[in-house]
Amino acid sequence: MQTQHIEVSSRLNSSYKPIQNEEDVAKLDSWLNLVGETQDKVAFSQLFSWFAPKIRAYGIKKFNDPTLAMDLVQETMTLVWRKAALFNQTKGNASGWIFTVMRNHSFDMLRKMQSNKEDTISSDLWPLFDKQVETKETDWLESKQLHRLVGLLPQAQRVVVEGLYIQGLTQHELSEHLGQPIGTIKSRLRLALSKLRQEYEND
Repeated sequence: MQTQHIEVSSRLNSSYKPIQNEEDVAKLDSWLNLVGETQDKVAFSQLFSWFAPKIRAYGIKKFNDPTLAMDLVQETMTLVWRKAALFNQTKGNASGWIFTVMRNHSFDMLRKMQSNKEDTISSDLWPLFDKQVETKETDWLESKQLHRLVGLLPQAQRVVVEGLYIQGLTQHELSEHLGQPIGTIKSRLRLALSKLRQEYEND
């Protein structure tokens, strides 16, 4: 089944009723089991119509962005289609299983967004480090100024900046070299570059 062809908007406009009783729970479990066992398209369509509005509402609250909320709907239900065979009814109901898939993917989206933000911060400052010291006095002074500002950073942040921009290490290489989690490296880099940008503009 080509899940990318799902008509999201029409599904979201369909009526949505919250789960209220055991009959609803049993119906959802049955649909998810059918998807997992036989890739039943009708059952999947029923699941999509039921859960899409709820996932969209969660996405808007999480991201404050309707487009990202729709991405969450599409990606969550694509994962449900692909992984439905993993659903174990003895460990919980379909609603709990699908919402777990939704939350896990929303965390993945947030991590990716944060990583992209940090990469953008890094690229903003990179040209300052990448200047070649030529015959122009202004280039030499600018390079000297930047290295002076780096020297004023707290040691933990300075080591990260020097490792990435002067030694040319990747974040993963620096993480292994320092024995620090990649998240710590990214956090120190973000703080350092933010401070350097501010100091460089005000210097």
